[in-house]
Amino acid sequence: MKIVSYNIRKAVGRDRRRRPARILQVLNDIAGDVVILQEADLRLGARPSALPRNLIERETDYVVAELGTDVSLGWHGNAVLVRRDLPIEATEQFELPGLEPRGAVMVSVAGLVLVGAHLGLLRVWRQRQMNAILQHLGDHREHALVAGDFNEWSGSAGFEPWEGRLNVVSPGFSFHSARPIARLDRFAHGPSLRIAEMGVVRDGAARLASDHLPVWAQVETLAAVKE
Repeated sequence: MKIVSYNIRKAVGRDRRRRPARILQVLNDIAGDVVILQEADLRLGARPSALPRNLIERETDYVVAELGTDVSLGWHGNAVLVRRDLPIEATEQFELPGLEPRGAVMVSVAGLVLVGAHLGLLRVWRQRQMNAILQHLGDHREHALVAGDFNEWSGSAGFEPWEGRLNVVSPGFSFHSARPIARLDRFAHGPSLRIAEMGVVRDGAARLASDHLPVWAQVETLAAVKE
């Protein structure tokens, strides 16, 4: 299953224009099975979606996993889009500790447990949020994939709460899209999964659509690999 993670900065591109259709063009070009978004909703008032639902329905092959409200797409800006022919088996959202409001979403798709999160700016809080995600996963950790903007600039430190529990991988430099120098957008997976391929999308509309570049991972279960 091809999983995409993308911080869309509320659909505001490097040209400072809010263009939802451009974000959807990027997603269509990547052709992932599941898309995990960060900053998918505006931060004011009722947090209306930066990507209109009717535009998603009309312009893509995705459906929105029901995690938000009548006006928002997700939970604390985290949203999930799933290819129409894939079964969404469960959806859930939960709070994360932090100085500012943070949360995560959990969606089960075709037997895979996916968590989307946008972690905090301070490492001490990021690590508390990692612990909260682990606790919430519980017995699902073995076959779970966490994806999102982890906000960790270090290439080797900062993920101690997940050591021995989740394997953190980086597809490459994804921030800033004008000149990528940081691996902020990553994946972390349980021991029953493997990443067959992964990458950063650096061409086409992705260069302008957000301050982050989208990342993707081809995820397989070890049982399927052995077969």
